Amino acid sequence: MNEPARAMRKPDWMRKKISLVQTSAIRKGLRKKGLHTVCESARCPNIGECFGRKRATLMILGDVCTRNCGFCNIDGGRPGRTDPNEPENVARMVKELGLTHAVITSVTRDDLPDGGAEHFARTVRAVRKSNPATAIELLIPDFGGDSSALETVFREKPDILNHNIETVPSLYSTVRPQADFERSLELLRMAASFNLTAKSGIMTGFGETEREFLETMERLHESGVKIVTVGQYLQPSKRHLPVVKYFPADWFEEIAQKIRAIGIPKVFAGPFVRSSYMADKVAAL
Repeated sequence: MNEPARAMRKPDWMRKKISLVQTSAIRKGLRKKGLHTVCESARCPNIGECFGRKRATLMILGDVCTRNCGFCNIDGGRPGRTDPNEPENVARMVKELGLTHAVITSVTRDDLPDGGAEHFARTVRAVRKSNPATAIELLIPDFGGDSSALETVFREKPDILNHNIETVPSLYSTVRPQADFERSLELLRMAASFNLTAKSGIMTGFGETEREFLETMERLHESGVKIVTVGQYLQPSKRHLPVVKYFPADWFEEIAQKIRAIGIPKVFAGPFVRSSYMADKVAAL
């Protein structure tokens, strides 16, 4: 898996067409409510497919992140004020889309005293109030490792608590320089200790070895993670980290079997897999 980092031409089988017809209706509803999605901000390759199914991962706390990860297309900088009406607008959008499984994420807000934890909690409560039958999956940042902030979110008892480790520990200084692998593992351990279904996601193609990849999966298993997603990293623009290697579909099938053998029961792996992609179906595996 180790190859020198260099720009690589994307294989034809890693290209996906996006239909504007499929995405326009949902985008109109989102803009009307002042909402954002990670699907748009992160330039997800599955956006046409998911929006066509009336599925979207709603992103709260604005669309500007206080961190600057080398793989992520979300704008970094100084965020604006949080929208106090956002929780209710998220709840309205969940109802409008008819979601039976809602995925809610956020940018990282290191500028806020609690990292936005109470805003997450308010959003969960608003969604539950107007959509009581909807399962809620949260994809959260690390809140700087603040246990009080984490507990604020965990006490809302989301059906699934997701926090992505993104890559192997040896590559954190390059891929996630403002994050900490052990801090992320502790977050997942805490989630499991609250009897939450812990989920995490990782990308391939940064230059990791298969050995350290599987060792990372063992650490996730030891931390109580029950669901893992594995996808291919795609370079959003020339200013982002280059792809070191593209992996074919059969590699993802093989690695999924090895992860299950480690003890993680639910594994969803493939070139276009993202942590929120087909989240409802992954939860039902």
